[in-house]
Amino acid sequence: MKQGIALSVLSSFLFAALYYYTTVLHPLTGEAIFAWRVVLGLPALALLITRARGWGEIRLATRRLRSEFRLWLLLLLSAILIGVQLLLFVWAPLHQRGLDVSLGYFLLPLVMVLVGRIFYRERLTRIQTIAVAIAAIGVAHELWRADSFSWVTALVMFGYPPYFMLRRTLRMGSFCTLWFDMLFLLPIALVLLYGQDMSVLEQFMRHPGLFGLVPLLGLISSAALISYISASRMLPLGLFGILGYVEPVLLFWVAFLFLDENMAGQAWFTYIPIWIAVLLMVAEGLFKWIRDSQAEKNPAAA
Repeated sequence: MKQGIALSVLSSFLFAALYYYTTVLHPLTGEAIFAWRVVLGLPALALLITRARGWGEIRLATRRLRSEFRLWLLLLLSAILIGVQLLLFVWAPLHQRGLDVSLGYFLLPLVMVLVGRIFYRERLTRIQTIAVAIAAIGVAHELWRADSFSWVTALVMFGYPPYFMLRRTLRMGSFCTLWFDMLFLLPIALVLLYGQDMSVLEQFMRHPGLFGLVPLLGLISSAALISYISASRMLPLGLFGILGYVEPVLLFWVAFLFLDENMAGQAWFTYIPIWIAVLLMVAEGLFKWIRDSQAEKNPAAA
């Protein structure tokens, strides 16, 4: 349990570090950084799958692809959905949109609650209903303050739910789905790398620091991925979900403190209600996890 918690928190810190690290990879663009993440992430994912003995499921899915055209379309759609998010994650810090991304990650769990209610008829608890209502106040204030809602925030909070819904439809393990996501993104990554104005070799020769910076990018990204997936397999789903709130908190402070992104004073009235809503969700999840843990230890008392 302790190791799983440590790995989950470590993954959040590594993803936050990656968020900042993209800004020191000059002259690489967000598209090039995204491409390198895909290219360098595949070997790390292959190592994870090997350790988890997950190649059997991937071979089975590969055989299905020979006869199921629909599966091709679903896997391609899955890759596109996650690819957009991976690209946005490294693009935003380079274009002063880090705060918008962090806000999207704060709102995402609340949107997922609504998705569960609307599409899967899952009942909202009283706390979840209150949290959604409070978050709606923050969103309404942002619409009133700026006469619009950041497309970056909207892309995160409304872009991830279709991906998770599609994964439920595919009924594949996390390793299998992620493997095909990355595999389908690989050709796009290679096109982005070799379609740049300056060739990869020329970039590295003109900026020798990239010889160290790019492999370190792969190391940070792969370590974050390995820690995240390992934690998901060690921890109860409820606790893993609660710890997932650590990442958006870190992303916010990275953008605010280290990327020098300015936030208008009135914007705090957008963030504060959303943070309160998130805290309510965390408190409810933590209480439920503690109660379930105690029930498992003392079945008679439950």
